[in-house]
Amino acid sequence: MVEKVIMKKIIFLFVLLLMCFSTCDISRTCGHVQFITPEGEIQVVFSVTSDMRKYSGCNANYFRGVCETIACGGPGKFMVTPGDVDPPGNVYYTIKAYIGEEYVWYPAAGNHDAASSSVMSWLRNFNANGNSLPNIVNVGPPGCEETTYSFDYGDAHFVILNEYYDGKNDYGKDGDVVDALYNWLINDLASNTRPIAFVFGHEPAYPQPDEESGRLRHGSDSLNAYPFNRDRFWNALVNYGVAAYICGNTPNHSAINIDGVWQIDAGHARGTADKGARSTFIMFYVMVNGNVWYYTYRLDLETNEYVLTGNGQLM
Repeated sequence: MVEKVIMKKIIFLFVLLLMCFSTCDISRTCGHVQFITPEGEIQVVFSVTSDMRKYSGCNANYFRGVCETIACGGPGKFMVTPGDVDPPGNVYYTIKAYIGEEYVWYPAAGNHDAASSSVMSWLRNFNANGNSLPNIVNVGPPGCEETTYSFDYGDAHFVILNEYYDGKNDYGKDGDVVDALYNWLINDLASNTRPIAFVFGHEPAYPQPDEESGRLRHGSDSLNAYPFNRDRFWNALVNYGVAAYICGNTPNHSAINIDGVWQIDAGHARGTADKGARSTFIMFYVMVNGNVWYYTYRLDLETNEYVLTGNGQLM
């Protein structure tokens, strides 16, 4: 009965969103957008955004501006968002409206998502049975089948972790890699046959300040709040040759290499709504020769356009 009530609410919100977006101006002006790409033959292109939360929808100053820039620059095939997507329906329709109907979205659960029963219900239904999204190879552990999963694309393996899974339910209060999630991750990485692997989760393992503003948030209450589990998790990434752990939550952008694995905090994609750090999105390129590159774009507050601020080679 409870699930039926929740589904009715989701359908109602879906209708409201359609009505809202029917009044949006979906015309796009690309302006001076021009993505820089690596030299050589590219196999897989994907974007990463995070922590846009309520700043999606029609307003071009917010997440819409991120999506329009990605669409103009060359979006690749899909977007991964490591959490805080509430309300997810609005985020999803912003992606569809301003990037494209065929563009695939792989969301992870963030702390604000896990705190909302309606958001978690939406995310479960979005990946119903744990394998509704394209190219899924492993569904999550019991109690977290839909919001932890992995998929393959080209030569790359992608792991989406719900770090609020407490071993029984997918909506715990603290971000952590508990035993059940860790064991699932080990089995997933051990069975992976792709030469390149990315792992996504909301909480940073090693919180860093924003690389420009220096703002530091969640410095002691991220995965590092449980140092044994954090260290065990990171050692697994190292041992299985994971290229990068990509996270959010802070919401600051940073990139740091720890023991051969990159931690890339995607920051926030709220546009002008967050003054503490510039709005950010990241483009990733998996090359035919096995190299992996990332390019970071951040909002220029004077021109209101996204500009390249840094790039690096992960592999």
